[in-house]
Amino acid sequence: MSKEPKETPKTQETIVRFDNVSFEWGINMPILDGVSFTIRRGTKFTLMGQNGAGKSTIFGLISGASVPESGTINIVNGVSIAQSLQVIPRDQLDLTVREFFAKCFKHTVYDIDPRIDDVLEVVNLKGHTKAHDRIVRTFSGGQQARLLLASAIIQDPDLLLLDEPTNNLDKAGIAHLTKFLITYKKTVLVISHDAEFLNAFTEGVLYLDVYTKKIEQYVGNYFNVVKDITARVEKENMKNAQLQKEIQAKKDQANVFAYKGGRLRLVAKRMREKAEELEEEIVDVRKEDKSIRPFIIPAQPDLIGEILNISSFTTMKNGKIVKHKAHISLNKNNHLLLQGPNGIGKTTLLERLASGKADGEKVKEGIRIGYYRQDFSTLNFEDTVYQSLASAMVEGGERLNEEHMRSIAAGFLITGEFIRTKIGDLSEGQKGLVAFARLVLQKPGLLILDEPTNHINFRHLPIIAKALDEYKGAMILVSHVPEFVSQIRIDEVLDLDA
Repeated sequence: MSKEPKETPKTQETIVRFDNVSFEWGINMPILDGVSFTIRRGTKFTLMGQNGAGKSTIFGLISGASVPESGTINIVNGVSIAQSLQVIPRDQLDLTVREFFAKCFKHTVYDIDPRIDDVLEVVNLKGHTKAHDRIVRTFSGGQQARLLLASAIIQDPDLLLLDEPTNNLDKAGIAHLTKFLITYKKTVLVISHDAEFLNAFTEGVLYLDVYTKKIEQYVGNYFNVVKDITARVEKENMKNAQLQKEIQAKKDQANVFAYKGGRLRLVAKRMREKAEELEEEIVDVRKEDKSIRPFIIPAQPDLIGEILNISSFTTMKNGKIVKHKAHISLNKNNHLLLQGPNGIGKTTLLERLASGKADGEKVKEGIRIGYYRQDFSTLNFEDTVYQSLASAMVEGGERLNEEHMRSIAAGFLITGEFIRTKIGDLSEGQKGLVAFARLVLQKPGLLILDEPTNHINFRHLPIIAKALDEYKGAMILVSHVPEFVSQIRIDEVLDLDA
């Protein structure tokens, strides 16, 4: 990665420049093809694109974790970069909080404890733990998301790279992060599917087209940019439709004249040439991001009687475990919404139910559980997608039917090389689509969903919501996205903070 000399004035300085950059994952798997764009100091941009398009790859190229196949990436000399990942690396889960933050720095920081206190305040996590010796794994998913944010912010970088920062955050966490980014004086590049969050601070969009594998750069607030992109596509589609109509008319005329023979053959030739000229005028419209196909999650057959009973549960408040009584009973076609702030114990309750290690909770014997975990730890990262889907089909009581399995997979945009890829090599969004495809094949009697909107392209969410709304088994849902929950039938609510 080359460095370029500083420009003036600083506020208008281009600190990152991609010039004709191309990148591939393995042979014949192009991610970027001749990408060019710039990022100026002090700006706040969103990086958009379909799941698996290569957004995280762009971050890796900026941070130096990856190297382009061709082209140049110029970073102004002295610019510091920090990145907040989507998930905490597995080899860091057993570190203490102090060790986790110490790894953020290349050199030893002797005053790290007060720095940790300050940054935990920024991410609204201060008070959840007074000891910096607490193990990272013991934090909830939402608290781990805040630790990831804090790990980037503590470095006070010139360029802050945030990859899906609102995933797992509750309303208070998102509000805290939004306030921080609005007042942050340095440069920010964010990957997110949360439109309201992005529009609060963004000044433009870098759109990575999954088909052309190029970046389109737009300036303006998030909603205005998306509106401009949509309007442009509609205009170009209308122009192309008119051109196609004219082209077909010329070809039809050419066929008529050619059939009559004689001098009219020359007229027919000119008609064909005119049609070819019109075809060259057709605009190369960016293909819309594909949405997954509408789907249903079949319920385990012959569900009778009570499927789940919760008579008591525990929460974590102010560092203390508190036991509560409850009267929750779920039968077939009952949907339960589980609510509460980050760290109170929602995921812990779901894990107990899924593992059968419950205390005041009981799942009926013989009930097949479909568990969508926010960290995808129910997936074997060493399996290929094919192996993962095949095992789900067997779990669902069916013999392996490759044609049916591939048909289900295609509905979730799992095609071609994707199906032979290891789970661990997929983007987080692609892992999410695999997890939903597995639920369809598993045919669960009890569906447990822990933050199912995380990492998922916004185009897919209404389709997923409809499938959950129509699910006929028992379901427990945890989600901090009100717009998503509002589309799903909820029969009962258990608020752990009530």
